[in-house]
Amino acid sequence: MNDAVPSGFADEIGVEWLNLDPEGPRARIALDKRHLQPYGIVHGGVYSSLAESLTSAATYEAVKSGGKLAIGQASDTSFLRPIKDGHVNALATARPRGATTWIWDVELSDDEGRVCALSRMTIAVREMRG
Repeated sequence: MNDAVPSGFADEIGVEWLNLDPEGPRARIALDKRHLQPYGIVHGGVYSSLAESLTSAATYEAVKSGGKLAIGQASDTSFLRPIKDGHVNALATARPRGATTWIWDVELSDDEGRVCALSRMTIAVREMRG
C-alpha cells in the first residue's frame, strides 16, 4: 500500500491493508493473544476496530484529493460466530456516498470465509483544516 495508509491505533492492533479502493476495500488482522478474550475467542472490539479502520481509510483515500478527511461517526457491530485463530478478514461495501457522510456495510470473516460479524459504519466527510 502507499504512504497514505493510516497508522497509530491500526498499527497497534496489527491491521494489514490489502486494498483501499472504495469499490471493495479489504484488510485483515493476524490474530495473537492480545486480540482474544480470556476464553480464547476474538474480542468484539477487534471486529469493530477493524471495520472502522478500514472504512475510515477507504473513505479518506476517495476524498483526500478534494481536501477532505474521513472520521468515524457511528458504529454498530453484530457478532455471529467466534473466531479463535488465524485472521479476522474484512470486506466493506459502500452504500450511500454523500458529500458529508458515507455508510458502509462490513463483513468480517474467518479464514474459511464464514461471516463471523457484520458492521455498519457511518463515516463523516469533512473539510481538512490547517
